[in-house]
Amino acid sequence: MSAQQLSDLIRFARHNSPFYRDLYASLPPHADRLTDLPVVDQKEFWAANTLHDSRVLTGPLSEATVYKTGGTTGSPKFSVYTRDEWRTFVTSFGQGLVDTGLRPGHRVADLFYAGELYASFLFVLDSLAHAPVDNVRLPIGGGAPLESTIPTLRDLAAQVLAGTPTTLCRLAEQVISCGVRLDSVELLLFGGEALFDDQRRLLAGAFPRAEARSVGYASVDAGLLGRPVPGSDARVHRAFTPYSVVEILDDSTDEPITEPGRPGRVVVTSLFRRLMPIIRYPAGDRAEWTGTGPGHFRILGRAEEGVRVGPVSLYTQDAQDAVAAADTAGHVVGMQLVVRRWDGRDGLVLRLATAPRDDAPGEAAGGREALAKAVVTELETVRPLYPDSVRAGFVHPLSVEWARHRDLAVNPRSGKLVRVLDERPTA
Repeated sequence: MSAQQLSDLIRFARHNSPFYRDLYASLPPHADRLTDLPVVDQKEFWAANTLHDSRVLTGPLSEATVYKTGGTTGSPKFSVYTRDEWRTFVTSFGQGLVDTGLRPGHRVADLFYAGELYASFLFVLDSLAHAPVDNVRLPIGGGAPLESTIPTLRDLAAQVLAGTPTTLCRLAEQVISCGVRLDSVELLLFGGEALFDDQRRLLAGAFPRAEARSVGYASVDAGLLGRPVPGSDARVHRAFTPYSVVEILDDSTDEPITEPGRPGRVVVTSLFRRLMPIIRYPAGDRAEWTGTGPGHFRILGRAEEGVRVGPVSLYTQDAQDAVAAADTAGHVVGMQLVVRRWDGRDGLVLRLATAPRDDAPGEAAGGREALAKAVVTELETVRPLYPDSVRAGFVHPLSVEWARHRDLAVNPRSGKLVRVLDERPTA
């Protein structure tokens, strides 16, 4: 199925989808530009897109594959693709794999997660099968025990490992702990999460000959978002023209941003999906145009990935920056924000993971205690409301909890690291 004209898609969705018909009810009959249309409200979209009697779908659910997605709402919802739409999806994404460094004959281990209606394993496997270069596909999966995964990678001389950063880091930790050498690995393709500098250090320790690159930017709910741009910054992608349109909108006004370097939220329109139209749909991420090439943008992180601790709002990027500033020796290889409540007040714990062979991080600076103090100081500097709230008795002081990367909590279905773990009791 080829990409369709935007005006045709708008008319089709307006005529056949009750959700879009209601959303566009006040618009002129011939509205055919994206800026003529409102941005989809996530909550309203998913409230209308129920598995039975969906008001978003443009026709009966009679030929499609159903996938489960957390979307940007956190709770699983369902996305559907017809066979033609899926073929376009994986073929277009597969074309982008050449920009990651995929070479003819590469042996690629698919370590994404499969089953329970999850799409990533099948999506990457099919994308590799539709890539314009020959490759050997190794469908191992992210749920396979590391004890069997490592020998398989060694015996089959895997050259490319594709998975979430969390999966790749857990594998790296096991490789280092066991003293195994996987010298054939030369490319690490990550997706589904951001890859931070602390994780890169862990990966480099296990796979010193390998380069970490983005496998591409896509989601099962939003569809195609961005293909990798070769270069040093793995966050930079470019739109999958002509299959999707990416917009970056001002946070306050929803006006399209055109100038480089100005952050905003990512909104996508898929030009090849008709059964479940995606028109001006928030992808859940923030980005900025780079100005380095047509349609080039840099992903800046999740739009609302953070936590509320008492009266204080904290974002994971704030904590990442604090760790990077304090941990100059590079001992920390993973981080998680843990929110707890005791004695009638909220408290935030920074769970920091260290490398398997790094039993005494920050030894030169006085050990773990000194490093923990430095991290807390950095975070309180960028978020002064937190120490102010501690002094006012609203929240508990920030604290640090040390762990191994394997101890960090992950989503059991996707294998992705849970950046914020809320352990507060709920009624």
